[in-house]
Amino acid sequence: QVQLVESGGGLVQAGGSLRVSCAASERTFSDYAVGWFRQTPRKEREFVAIINWSGTMTNYADSVKGRFTISRDNAQNTVYLQMNNLKPEDTAVYYCAASRIYYNLSGPNKEPSDYDYWGQGTQVTVSA
Repeated sequence: QVQLVESGGGLVQAGGSLRVSCAASERTFSDYAVGWFRQTPRKEREFVAIINWSGTMTNYADSVKGRFTISRDNAQNTVYLQMNNLKPEDTAVYYCAASRIYYNLSGPNKEPSDYDYWGQGTQVTVSA
């Protein structure tokens, strides 16, 4: 059982930056790909980014490509999402999740149902 805890959310002005973190309870965290998703009350959970177990492969949603960077430090059992040039439409609860699968038949794993463990989420609010 892997427990994930997100932190680092908050309120930021448009154009600003924020880094959210996902800390895991187990060393086996390094065996997992980790994804970031986000959700608002009006939308289904949306894929944001994924990183493979070693940090050598990443993939991003088109809406955040060039602005967000996912990275990981397996020695610290932590995955990060650096968010730059934030926009009001980035406002959401951000969740990290762990999966044994980086690739599925459709490519990088963007399907929430393929993730085994989820954090509780952290709120990111971007003001105009």
